[in-house]
Amino acid sequence: MSLTIPTTLSKSISTPKLGSPKPRTAAIICQANAPNQENSSTTASQLKAFSAALALSSVIFSAPVLPASADIAGLTPCKESKQFAKREKNEIKKLEASLKLYDPDSAPALAINATIEKTKRRFANYGNQGLLCGADGLPHLIVSGDQRHWGEFITPGILFLYIAGWIGWVGRSYLIAIRDDKKPTMKEIIIDVPLANSLAWRGFIWPVAAYRAFVTGDLIDPDV
Repeated sequence: MSLTIPTTLSKSISTPKLGSPKPRTAAIICQANAPNQENSSTTASQLKAFSAALALSSVIFSAPVLPASADIAGLTPCKESKQFAKREKNEIKKLEASLKLYDPDSAPALAINATIEKTKRRFANYGNQGLLCGADGLPHLIVSGDQRHWGEFITPGILFLYIAGWIGWVGRSYLIAIRDDKKPTMKEIIIDVPLANSLAWRGFIWPVAAYRAFVTGDLIDPDV
């Protein structure tokens, strides 16, 4: 009696063994690449946000100072305003009247002369900066967002926010640095000058440091 093995049985068994490893390898590769793709996308978004901030700051601080024109109803350039010139003349006239009461070489006379020079420079700067004056002869600040008047409000406002943020960030960094000290309250009363000085120099990049702390979750204390 002879035993025969059909050839179709061997083919059906061998085919799944050869084809089964392929889907498993593909699944492992996808799982390994997913975290890298997420990290790269997060890094790219952070770089885009930082680049946008730099571009905005460069546009704001590089805005050209355009000549003033009577583009606001009721306002004229201070350099062309008769009321503005009259105010300058009256202020200088009052100072010169006070100057006659003292000897030319006396200390009050020297102080009044210095005030007269400062008054002339102040009015000249108002006229040269392209400010607009009203019917009262006083300069008016334009806060409508017009690029020709950015130097009157927007640029000083951004500088104010930067300086205020720098002061706050340095104070925050100082409190964090001394909180693990044995007597942190004493270092709040008697300032550690070397430590505060080093933190003050680091604080000039506070926008970048604040953004980094926000991304890492260190900006806000979770226990508060």
